[in-house]
Amino acid sequence: MAQPVVRPPEVKVALSTASVYPESTAAAFEIAGRLGYDGVEVMVWTDPVSQDIESLRSLSDYHGVPVLAVHAPCLLITQRVWSTNPWTKLQRARAAAEKLGASAVVVHPPFRWQRAYAREFIEGVWRMADETDVRFAVENMYPWRYRDREMLAYAPDWDVTKDDYRHFTVDLSHTATARNDALDMVTRMGDRLAHVHLADGSGSGKDEHLVPGRGSQPCGELLRRLTTSGFDGHVVVEVNTRRAVSGAEREADLAEALAFARRHLATASRVGGYPGLPRVPRS
Repeated sequence: MAQPVVRPPEVKVALSTASVYPESTAAAFEIAGRLGYDGVEVMVWTDPVSQDIESLRSLSDYHGVPVLAVHAPCLLITQRVWSTNPWTKLQRARAAAEKLGASAVVVHPPFRWQRAYAREFIEGVWRMADETDVRFAVENMYPWRYRDREMLAYAPDWDVTKDDYRHFTVDLSHTATARNDALDMVTRMGDRLAHVHLADGSGSGKDEHLVPGRGSQPCGELLRRLTTSGFDGHVVVEVNTRRAVSGAEREADLAEALAFARRHLATASRVGGYPGLPRVPRS
């Protein structure tokens, strides 16, 4: 008797609210709904709406666009958002994700000067992950470069696969900036890969966040691999549209990124069963 074909889960494609900057968080919900994204990832930052759960819930309901992930305020410009205590930031991000129905919190590894936080980070993230169904997906970063100098800005390491985390986010602009092999990094993440930031980069010293297909990263191949390997997280378009000269140009870039993601995910989904991502046991 023929065995039934195992179909991979459908991967949702969300829009990061950071992708519409300098437009607002509210504009991101509107654009995501108009272009047909499956949801948004809320970047919590200096926009007051991004910090307010009830405002986010109202936007989600009004536009019919669910919040699929929350990006904790980990950037230099958000050091005072939701507290100066980094653990308080993660606790509030988790609470926001739970109340909004999001499945993931994206978090960066600490800056090296956050010494106490960095020392406790790995075990602390595990402890917090044990308290919720929300996935704390730690994101790969990159060394900071200036001319011929390189500064290691993150601890324990910008390459998060060197440390022991339950879940990972892979960011393809960051792999470009770090000059990593993105597919090799995803292989090392194995079945702990829970979240993807879809963007592109040329391998320069800048974190470019190009529209996928405009740089050197294997964006299409990675998407095809996700769909045929049992990945059950979300793909989030996180691109830089600051140079767009108009709202129409910004939306054209975001529509192109969505079409790219859907095209490569659909191509892979026509294949039969999948072998499963390699398991990466906790050390």
